[in-house]
Amino acid sequence: MHFISQELEDYIEQHSEKEPALLAALNKETYQKILLPRMLSGHFQGRVLSMLSKLIRPMNILEIGTYTGYSALCLCEGMRENGQLHTIDIKEELVDFQRKHFDKSSWGKQIVQHLGEATAIIPTLELQFDLVFIDADKENYLNYFEMIVPKMNKGGVILSDNVLWSGKVLEPLQTNDVSTKVLQAYNQLLKNDPRIETVLLPIRDGLTVSRVL
Repeated sequence: MHFISQELEDYIEQHSEKEPALLAALNKETYQKILLPRMLSGHFQGRVLSMLSKLIRPMNILEIGTYTGYSALCLCEGMRENGQLHTIDIKEELVDFQRKHFDKSSWGKQIVQHLGEATAIIPTLELQFDLVFIDADKENYLNYFEMIVPKMNKGGVILSDNVLWSGKVLEPLQTNDVSTKVLQAYNQLLKNDPRIETVLLPIRDGLTVSRVL
């Protein structure tokens, strides 16, 4: 679902920061070689992620859902000099593709890839995070959130993608639609949880910004 017209989306991109050359190349190669390229964050959302990271200045970043690495590189733009980004994905066939583009950046040695189920990997990370980006299987959003909150520094920010789910969060719930049901519950949790303060932004498919109190 397009929440605004394509013409207005184009205008927004034209009046936002330019997409860096490395990310433009990654964007192009993703569309040429990888299934479901619409999963890519893309120019505008990528610049939003970059701007938020630059404002937060995180030392440790966690990303759940790497895909081809576009959003990870955007988040790295605001990372502190000695920081690290840990990114988790289940698709083994994408690991080398991700690493190729990570190593073309200036943050290659600071990006740590984890292959496997995030629910199994997150408990093994003995770090406190300043910035987390959740963009993986929607059925586990509630689980990811509960695992992440104890690992967040005070004032840290949790970004959650696809929380409008093409507008399905407003539609009558289908009995077999687990993803929408979980996202509805997740959005309600973020609104009411006393450990955080939240704003939901209508960026692409919905991006929630939650600050840990």
